Amino acid sequence: MPEKSRDQLIQQDILDLRKLGYVQQLYREMGGFSNFAISFSIISILTGAILLFGYGLQFAGPVINTFGWPLVSLFTLAVAASMAELASAYPTAGGLYFWAYRLGDHRWAWVTAWFNMIGQIFITAGIDYAAALYIVGALNRIFALDIPTDSTATVIAMAAIMLPQGLINIFGIKLTARLSDFSVYWHIAGVLIIALLLTIFGKHTQPFEFLFHSVVTAQPLDLAQSFAAGPFTFESIMLRIPGIYELYAGGGIAFAFVLGLLQAQWTYTGYDASAHMAEETVMARLNSAWGVFLSVAVSSVVGFFMLMILTLHIPDIASTVDEANAPAVLYIVYQNLEPFFANVIAVIIGMAMWLCGLSSITSMSRMWFAFARDGGMPGYSLIRIINPRWQTPVWSIIITCTLAVLLTVYAAIYSAIVAVSTTALYLAYAIPIYLNLRNRRRKRGEFTTPENAPWSLRKRGGFLNLVALIWVCFITILFSIPPNELAGWSMLIICLFMFLYWHVDAKKRFKGPQSTAEKYVATKD
Repeated sequence: MPEKSRDQLIQQDILDLRKLGYVQQLYREMGGFSNFAISFSIISILTGAILLFGYGLQFAGPVINTFGWPLVSLFTLAVAASMAELASAYPTAGGLYFWAYRLGDHRWAWVTAWFNMIGQIFITAGIDYAAALYIVGALNRIFALDIPTDSTATVIAMAAIMLPQGLINIFGIKLTARLSDFSVYWHIAGVLIIALLLTIFGKHTQPFEFLFHSVVTAQPLDLAQSFAAGPFTFESIMLRIPGIYELYAGGGIAFAFVLGLLQAQWTYTGYDASAHMAEETVMARLNSAWGVFLSVAVSSVVGFFMLMILTLHIPDIASTVDEANAPAVLYIVYQNLEPFFANVIAVIIGMAMWLCGLSSITSMSRMWFAFARDGGMPGYSLIRIINPRWQTPVWSIIITCTLAVLLTVYAAIYSAIVAVSTTALYLAYAIPIYLNLRNRRRKRGEFTTPENAPWSLRKRGGFLNLVALIWVCFITILFSIPPNELAGWSMLIICLFMFLYWHVDAKKRFKGPQSTAEKYVATKD
């Protein structure tokens, strides 16, 4: 049987989308590699793993990289595999919340969508704010400049960074896809360059046994005593819970190691982007699923390799985790290499962060567009508009980018932004996984099968779904306790807002995804 042409494959994708209730509006241009590249770029091992290298190191020492990264990667792969199967069954831009609607009902869909929306906007804000901090700092170091690094200057730098990112997303998916493809090569080549330069020219080389060294530099109890919310500092409320104070005081290296796992988990966010790009992807049932899974799998391998090289070239743990020398990775690089090579690495990392932000805007704007298409949020009539010339959701891009900048105007809440983004996203990931597992066990309603999901977990699906859900419960708690207590209270406030908004407004009018295919057919008739 002859292979189908690209046009035939696209027509099949359009037909599959029509069966799910939507007419093709976005420009279907992405191949499998480009779809994978979007998620791989958002995960960006040269962003999360770099910025948070010192965070994990202060809790448990080198073992947080040697054992912590593989441990987190393994459980995250269970989440990614569970999501990939759903992406194969339901290849729509709505992704997670559309899955929740089909597997549950409009209420499940609405909650999933809001967690996903909040997570997307927070993660983009966190990525580009951190990129602004890093890039300004790198420019000052490389060119001996004195660019201000206060919160106002950083927000202005963030807006300057996001302007070209937003314009590229507006002017079409072709350029975005090409830059995402380029981002994959940039990240992998960047890791290889960092490894080669440190291995050949590094001035500080630790013995292999150093990888298995454990040390607590920052005591959990010291970091847990209080938390800041803007100009106000509060004593920890959670430490008053019976048994919690004793856990922080006497938990030792084991408890510190668990707290340090946040370093790796913060990095693994945003890979739902491959699902959100399904309506712009050729052979979406397979390529979107592989994009979700492979972005995590490849990042886990390349990231581990990079972390091992960096760990083996730590000059001194105490100095490396000292906030005065942050970010820790640049401290390692400049302590090991001559200025020229160190500057090269600084540029590589800065560009990787910019590409990460670019891809995050792509995913965020598509998710918001999809939810607005179904009238799920205030201002949906504007956000769901597709520009007829560029076939991109222009207003969705503009509005979400603006909100991301406004979110960081008050820089004191940055740490909460980072933690909340991960918690909200993983709750959005978990809901459709739970519904799929529930329906499969009950043998009622819709659930994934090899017949409706070409990318199928088959008999392993139930077990992997359960592992994924247990892991999400674990990290949700982990991101909500000291030293991330502010994030925990922030999530409670967000949930309270969602509860009130649902009962005051959304409950009356939101009925779930609305079929645009039927409207299209009616118009044509």
